[in-house]
Amino acid sequence: MDRMLVVVFDTEPKAYEGKKALMQLDGEGSIVVYAYAVVGRNADGTTMVRQSDDPGPLGTLVGTAVGALVGLLGGPAGAAIGAAAGLVGGGTVDLNNARIGEDFVDDVKQQLVPGKFAVVAEIQEDWTTPVDTRMEAIGGKVFRRALSEAKHTVNEEDVAAMKADMAQMKAEQAKAQADRKAKLQEKMNQLDSKIQAQLEKSKQRRQASEAQAKAKVEVLKAKAAALKAKAIETHN
Repeated sequence: MDRMLVVVFDTEPKAYEGKKALMQLDGEGSIVVYAYAVVGRNADGTTMVRQSDDPGPLGTLVGTAVGALVGLLGGPAGAAIGAAAGLVGGGTVDLNNARIGEDFVDDVKQQLVPGKFAVVAEIQEDWTTPVDTRMEAIGGKVFRRALSEAKHTVNEEDVAAMKADMAQMKAEQAKAQADRKAKLQEKMNQLDSKIQAQLEKSKQRRQASEAQAKAKVEVLKAKAAALKAKAIETHN
């Protein structure tokens, strides 16, 4: 199962230990790590990425569930995020991109107070014991949530509602006087711009979701091939 994992630590060195343990579990085949970031909470409530995964099949954190969650943890004022991570402020991300519930974000925020650090990762795990055991031994508090499928329903409903408004204004314009026609046309042009923007946003989300899905398949294939090669080498 694909999950969002957040492990909160009291110190930055402990967070790096947690990241190391996570990658060891990945190397052992206990879990699959798709993307990760080590983050810290600043005194002003913003979140800073201290370290993130090297560009690989999933690329940088941009557009990933991890990147979206890091942005959300920065709060409404936005996140002060390291340039190397290629991310921008929290105002540009939402729960749809993060693919987790608002309650999960709130739970993490309550623990990730200023001065504390966390490992944020998108992983695949079949059971929770390996991660929990390793992280608890280091002193980490574990939060996890299954990732939902990317949903575009709300966006599609918004577009449908705006198109209904557009149809009503067109019908009204056909019967309106000349001065009113111009005003209605202006409103229709503004509404059309909004519709096009929403359609483009939906398109970008679908493309990003498809790209990430393909990248994850490649990650799993590579790991399966590595395990097979290791098994053959051990057998010989």
